[in-house]
Amino acid sequence: MAEAYIVDAVRTPVGRRGKGLAEVHPLDLAAAPLRELVNRQGIDSQDYDEVILGCIDQLGPQSMDIARNAWLAAGLSQAVPGSTIERQCGSGQQAISYSAQAVMSGTSELVVAGGVQSMSSIPLS
Repeated sequence: MAEAYIVDAVRTPVGRRGKGLAEVHPLDLAAAPLRELVNRQGIDSQDYDEVILGCIDQLGPQSMDIARNAWLAAGLSQAVPGSTIERQCGSGQQAISYSAQAVMSGTSELVVAGGVQSMSSIPLS
């Protein structure tokens, strides 16, 4: 069986609800580390098999497959599909697990995984 490796990691600063990052659209919040990750690796963005992001509370500006749209907002290849998953209290970790499973099964070779959430963009219930 193939092995899966985490090659690099990038993240945005952590903010507080309604504070410094509150005005940043969740697509832009997710696009910045995606763009940086691809730039760091020097691999053409069309060579990635998929981008998988976890996002809880997929409503408002976090809806509409934020993984795919953040990839596009980062100016990366339109040929790469994106999947957004929601798992309460573990969406980003689940995205990483799904990515590793895809690589280990041989269905993918190069996958970007992570998560995004902007608590300032959604109502608290």
